Amino acid sequence: MRIWHCVIAISLLLTVGAYAQQPGTDLPSSPATAQTPDSAAPSPAFSPRQLAPQPPIPVRQPGAASTRPAYAVAPTMDEVVNRAIEREHALMEMLKTRTPIVETYLQNLKFLPQGGSLPVEDHYFLGRMDLDDTIDRTDYLNQKSMQARLLGGFQRLYKIQYRPLGFSWMIYADLAGFDREHYNFRYAHREFLGDVRCLVFTVTPKKDSRKARFVGRIWIEDQDYNIVRLNGTYEPRPRNAYFFHMDSWRLNLVPGYWVPAYIYSEEGSGTKDDIAFKAQTRLWGYDLQKSAGEGEFTEVQVDSTVKDQSPAAQDPSPLQAQWEWQQLAGDNVVERLQNAGLLAPRGDVDKVLETVVNNLLATNNIGLPGPVHARVMLTLPLETFSAGSNIVVSRGLLDVLPDEASLAMVLSRELAHIILGHNLTSKFAFSDRMLFSDESTYKNFGFRHAPEEEAAADEKALELLKNSPYAQKLNTPGLFLRELAARGPALQALMTPHLGTSLTDHKGLR
Repeated sequence: MRIWHCVIAISLLLTVGAYAQQPGTDLPSSPATAQTPDSAAPSPAFSPRQLAPQPPIPVRQPGAASTRPAYAVAPTMDEVVNRAIEREHALMEMLKTRTPIVETYLQNLKFLPQGGSLPVEDHYFLGRMDLDDTIDRTDYLNQKSMQARLLGGFQRLYKIQYRPLGFSWMIYADLAGFDREHYNFRYAHREFLGDVRCLVFTVTPKKDSRKARFVGRIWIEDQDYNIVRLNGTYEPRPRNAYFFHMDSWRLNLVPGYWVPAYIYSEEGSGTKDDIAFKAQTRLWGYDLQKSAGEGEFTEVQVDSTVKDQSPAAQDPSPLQAQWEWQQLAGDNVVERLQNAGLLAPRGDVDKVLETVVNNLLATNNIGLPGPVHARVMLTLPLETFSAGSNIVVSRGLLDVLPDEASLAMVLSRELAHIILGHNLTSKFAFSDRMLFSDESTYKNFGFRHAPEEEAAADEKALELLKNSPYAQKLNTPGLFLRELAARGPALQALMTPHLGTSLTDHKGLR
């Protein structure tokens, strides 16, 4: 069994959060709903301890230009509402040109007499969202259209009736009618979200609104009066159907705007006759085109008096040349993944990972022709892979690792592949192989090793760990191994990698 896969299942079961279903842009009279069958079988329920919402802490972007009007005195609550409505419509207009990545993870839960509400099935969706007037999504994972599959996970529990634009309600309060003509706004109180001071308003549709409208609360930050949080559902409820509840959070990722970043949803009271699920949706990559830094070519200065006297200026040895070729291929892969919005830019987390890698190398007296780098993939499924001398670990896997020893177990597997020369990426040293659309990334990349290479890497990883500072600290990963074996079969979407090697087989083990 692969011990580096050990550290993954329990914590995510305790932390995973949110997704919801919603009406379309034009808010039709029967927007996106879940319709129950006339005679439903006992539906899954759920325990609040399993998946708890963990929204991001709102932080105002440093140096962001304020769009706040110059009030002579403190604005009245009516002025705050008017400004918030104005800013919400400005956000909708700005996002029409954006195509963020959207990721949804959902767990269906079922009431079990012995264990209460437990996950019985999960679903994962990843794609790019077009926020123009005709809101749409493009799937990354070679499934049916994301619009159809996004809600398809519920079809085994009850029938689904949705509108083509049903996903939009979690992003905006109301894409077509968010104004005083359709809504009542009542001040509730002041509240801090992180370090952002907010005014909280209760929002209810007016009686003559007719169409389904948002009902709940909004949080408005008190500088530019942008909406930073939405919490509620839609009313009125159609016959034999209902809307899911949602808690939608925004972050100040684009100067002057707070954009949707995290949406949590849950349904079910936990009884054995009640439908239950929990889900989370994350959005990122609102401005991928500028990730490389616009000024890097305009800030280059050349000193003509400097001569290259480094050893690298000489012809490399055959071993060094092979390493550099593989590294070129790995760097091409990393750059392409980052341009597609799937890989985080280099940061402090990468340095922590590289410190652990260096600990493994130093204590085993292993010298490589060049440094080993580590990067973080922004997606949830638990996976790792190596490209050249780059080790890539998914965000979802990092989120659930309990300690540094567990991290060392994860990294030792990919480090073993690098040490043993198990190269899968040399073909990507040719730049023309990087010329494909972002949506086809998963069709063009894949880093799964042959079984014999995996077996050799297993043995080498155990050797690295036995000679490392983590040799006496592997008890906690062992506990996760047992939990993984128990829970893995019910969490296939979470455990299924899309670029690296599978963490589990059909029995929940490797």
